[in-house]
Amino acid sequence: MHDLADLESRGVPGVFAASREFTTAAQAQSEALGFPAAAVFVDHPVQDRTDEEMRALADAALPALLAALSATPGQPTGTGPGHG
Repeated sequence: MHDLADLESRGVPGVFAASREFTTAAQAQSEALGFPAAAVFVDHPVQDRTDEEMRALADAALPALLAALSATPGQPTGTGPGHG
């Protein structure tokens, strides 16, 4: 999240992506940094997924990632497939 905040401060838009297991931690870090990070959360876990499963997960998250990337700064964004 620090890298994303740094890039955004330089005018480079970005989106934070993580599994839903880390939603609370991401929100806490965003608040601690005073940085309203655009975020997309996907199903957990990811570490034991096959390459094919990871591609499917990425494909499913792509619309939310693109929407978050193109959103107006400060505008609420989705949270990935199913938005929850």
